[in-house]
Amino acid sequence: MTFGDAFFGLSWLDAIIRVLIIVGAMTVVVVYLTWGERKVIARFQMRLGPTRTGPVGLLQGVADALKLLSKEDLRPRNADRWVFEFAPYLTFIPVFLVLVALPFARDWGVRNLALGMFFVFAVLGLNIVGVLMAGLGSGNKYALLGGVRAAAQMISYEIPLVVALLAVAMVAGTLDLNAIVLQQADRPFVLIQPLAFVIFFTAMLSELHRAPFDIPVAESEIVGGYFVEYSGIRWSMFQLAEYASLWAFSIFGSVVFLGGWEFPMGLEWGWGWQLALTFIKSFIIIGLIFWVRVTLPRLRVDQLMSFCWKVLIEVSFVLLLVNGLFLVYEWPEELLALANWAGTFVLLGAVYLHATRKPERKNLVGSYKHAEVPTP
Repeated sequence: MTFGDAFFGLSWLDAIIRVLIIVGAMTVVVVYLTWGERKVIARFQMRLGPTRTGPVGLLQGVADALKLLSKEDLRPRNADRWVFEFAPYLTFIPVFLVLVALPFARDWGVRNLALGMFFVFAVLGLNIVGVLMAGLGSGNKYALLGGVRAAAQMISYEIPLVVALLAVAMVAGTLDLNAIVLQQADRPFVLIQPLAFVIFFTAMLSELHRAPFDIPVAESEIVGGYFVEYSGIRWSMFQLAEYASLWAFSIFGSVVFLGGWEFPMGLEWGWGWQLALTFIKSFIIIGLIFWVRVTLPRLRVDQLMSFCWKVLIEVSFVLLLVNGLFLVYEWPEELLALANWAGTFVLLGAVYLHATRKPERKNLVGSYKHAEVPTP
């Protein structure tokens, strides 16, 4: 098999052209995601958001990019030079590799992998290397604390993320992303595996350091986190990696759970409709992420880790066990969907009751009732 055969039967030139198209689309999406997030959050908070740079503020992202490119690139005196300078690249490269492996439409992508799902969450795990390098190489205690927080958080939440995706792979019977999409021609997997989608969405927020899991970059505590010492173009690379990861995770979620380019009528209506489906579904997931950001407050470190190790991991393994039982005994798919929906409501209900529970108040006045009062 030649090099071109592995790329959907493409020649070298066609593969390079598709890579450049994906890079261009990613750059445009990242620029306008920054504008879109400000607009969406502003509407939630009854504000206007960017309005002055271009029509309705459409050029705000472009202005920010030009500003960052023109700013001075500084490096702290006590920073480790090579670790500090290479960290931004190691946070961005894994995200780009994921985009290369995702199917945007029928037979349209750079690389079609038989183990595509495995490749995606294996490569995304490499992002932690760049984050730790940024925290360690900056020579700043706040950056180091942010990097350690990010490492602990990403390692922990990768477990329920991978297990939830494995539960879907068990139902699909394959790790090929194109094959998973084709199996959702009649109904998306989110209707059969809603519990897996909830676990995936929650773990995705943590992997992206998005609210309420934004402890590694909390400005009120560690003044920006692991990239606090970066400026100019290097800081913009962290920003690019963040929003590119957001888009990549959203496309990946739409492929695995929402039918990707196939549902509905993907094969019948052609290539243009398939691309539109992929983009629309990815932006729906991005909209949900923005909604969560303006709705939920930031978690404490102990709450964040406890929720992962005491709730999500246990629930994800129970989901894996239930899926295995249904598949081994060949029970109807409708019963599997019903069991997943029941588990989803139980999980969300338990989280809601715990979040709205009133904290216990100790009677501090009563504790001094029998205390001896010193005489003057």
